Amino acid sequence: MHEVICPKCGKNADKLYNNVCDECFFKTFTLAQIAPVMHITVCPKCDAILERGRWIDGKQIEDTAIETAEKELFIHELAENIELNVEPVKVSPYIYRIKFYISADINGMPVEDEVETEIRIERNACDTCSRISAGYFEGILQLRAAGRKISEEEKKKAGSVIYSNLDRLQKKGDKLAFLSNSLDLKEGSDFYIGSTHATRNVCKAIVSEMGGSFTESPTLFGMKDGKNIYRVTFSMRLPQYRKGDVVNLNGKNIQIKISEKVVKGIDLVTGDRELMTHDEISEAKFLGNERDSVKAVLVAIEDDTAMILDPETYQTITIKKPYFLSGQGGSEIPVLKTEVGIIPLP
Repeated sequence: MHEVICPKCGKNADKLYNNVCDECFFKTFTLAQIAPVMHITVCPKCDAILERGRWIDGKQIEDTAIETAEKELFIHELAENIELNVEPVKVSPYIYRIKFYISADINGMPVEDEVETEIRIERNACDTCSRISAGYFEGILQLRAAGRKISEEEKKKAGSVIYSNLDRLQKKGDKLAFLSNSLDLKEGSDFYIGSTHATRNVCKAIVSEMGGSFTESPTLFGMKDGKNIYRVTFSMRLPQYRKGDVVNLNGKNIQIKISEKVVKGIDLVTGDRELMTHDEISEAKFLGNERDSVKAVLVAIEDDTAMILDPETYQTITIKKPYFLSGQGGSEIPVLKTEVGIIPLP
């Protein structure tokens, strides 16, 4: 076997590694290296983690600490058949110690090493939480009702639709799908929402579940990165008529049963089901709501007619018998007294 002389120690060697014998080579050889201290940034409110300039949701801090250390771990380029074991230790809520145990073959010789780093957690509010804290919003949803005062029940239902849809959008990745503020007003409610996109989606959801329509009105708010930034006001109008309303349309007295994307009602005389669009029902004349009903005495029912005692004048009024009306003279029934006459209600 041909031998060579190590130029560093003068000993004979079978082979030189980086121009020295294996003994000299391994005296200065380092299998692995890592920085003693590293940092990661975590939002204290939502636990989002900042990675490469982007806030990432849903990751565990310990997993991120290990990944951060692994990315910075240097293993010598000559290493082969590498085996790596990691041991994370949570020292405090703000410090992790990550220890690596490494084994590999270097020039056919087994080598082992261990290195350790400290991961320090820095707390800093993410963009979304900063905006929420600052009351940031891009969309204003003005909830009103067409031609009438909005009810408290409608306000609550619309609020439920808004919260559920913002939650859905956030889970799909829209970090600006949050409610910044809301105002309860006599004429309705105003909702201030983080993004225009989320506000538009919420408006569509309200129309789908409660009916109505909305319009958009943008206003220049500022500039960012050379681009105009707009705030958009969404004027939402719930349907003119709601459940329980009684209207007169084409000579028919109709009680509204459902007023959402379409309007469903019932003819209070024949019992026929009525299906109408909001454009069609907009031509109707409002007569009252079932909550405005009063009690009146049913005098008698004869064939297709009914006689009712006017609750104000006490005069007997004869009307066409409604499909639902039954009973004996002297009983009380709910009625609406309107400009088209007395209307019994189911």
